[in-house]
Amino acid sequence: MKRQLNKIKVRILPALLCALTFAGCGFGHAASGEDGVTKEIFAMDTYMSLTAYGDTAGEAVGKAADKIHELDRMLSTGNEKSEVSVLNREGTVRFSDEAMKILLKSLDISDMTGGAFNPAVYPVMELWGFPSGSYRVPDRDEITAALDNINIQGIVISGSKVTAAEGMKLDFGGIAKGYASSAIMQVFEQYGVTSGIVSLGGNVQTLGTKPDGSLWRTAVRHPEDEGYIGVVNVQDKAVITSGGYERFFEEDGIRYHHIIDPSTGAPARSGLVSVTIISTDGALADGLSTALFIMGEDGAVSFWREHTGLFDFIIMDETGKIMVSEGIADAFESEYDYEIVRR
Repeated sequence: MKRQLNKIKVRILPALLCALTFAGCGFGHAASGEDGVTKEIFAMDTYMSLTAYGDTAGEAVGKAADKIHELDRMLSTGNEKSEVSVLNREGTVRFSDEAMKILLKSLDISDMTGGAFNPAVYPVMELWGFPSGSYRVPDRDEITAALDNINIQGIVISGSKVTAAEGMKLDFGGIAKGYASSAIMQVFEQYGVTSGIVSLGGNVQTLGTKPDGSLWRTAVRHPEDEGYIGVVNVQDKAVITSGGYERFFEEDGIRYHHIIDPSTGAPARSGLVSVTIISTDGALADGLSTALFIMGEDGAVSFWREHTGLFDFIIMDETGKIMVSEGIADAFESEYDYEIVRR
């Protein structure tokens, strides 16, 4: 979508990390085919597809959709009654068990990435207008003032009570869909589903293999062209991409994307244009796709080498160079040349 807003050109796209095997149907309805059931809904500000196979597939996707809506009500900054909105408005709230799990997971990822992933960066996001759509380029003094409010040390947890320092605001948008995709896998397993796939606005996660025993083929969108970087074949994995092409605006010929570097308070200028993370942990993959984008090539590769076994990656830089970590190299197919990064 493109529109002109004064001198600002705005573009918002879904992540477009597509499962090639997905079947479509009307949003908000369930459809069955080839012994599978697909339900498509709108939640977390994006369109989502949930597909499961087997005798209990219909019940499983229904319960999975309920789970997504529950998480959306709990975490949405656009819902004034959500737990995170109450915290942002009042400075303190008692979190439910699940909201606490998401908060602690966010803080863990923030700690392991040295703050590259930061769930408290929301005041800076607001300054740039990304949550509201009122896009603008703030001046340096405004950014400096906002950066004073994103230190996660200002979050105090006592039992179920969460308190945030004055001026702080949390946003779990950088982890919520990845957490939700893993939660859906758990729902599927509870209902005896052994083969399933979900796409939450481009965040893909798979359970088992396809019913015929073959791997799920998931395409990674090319950030500049209409096609794909390549296809990765997976089972029991989340495949999640972050890129500056997903949501941005342009002012005076300069593009400003939504991935904010917490160290500068401005859109990350790391030299990367797309980062895809492959992991069994959807929440981790979601958070790391943002963090590694901010780190840039050297930081991302070093971080992967320090945490091999937790995830693999597919990265493209602004020159078009594609890098694939060796753990996923045999499962990756591409018409482009690419480098395999080894430990």
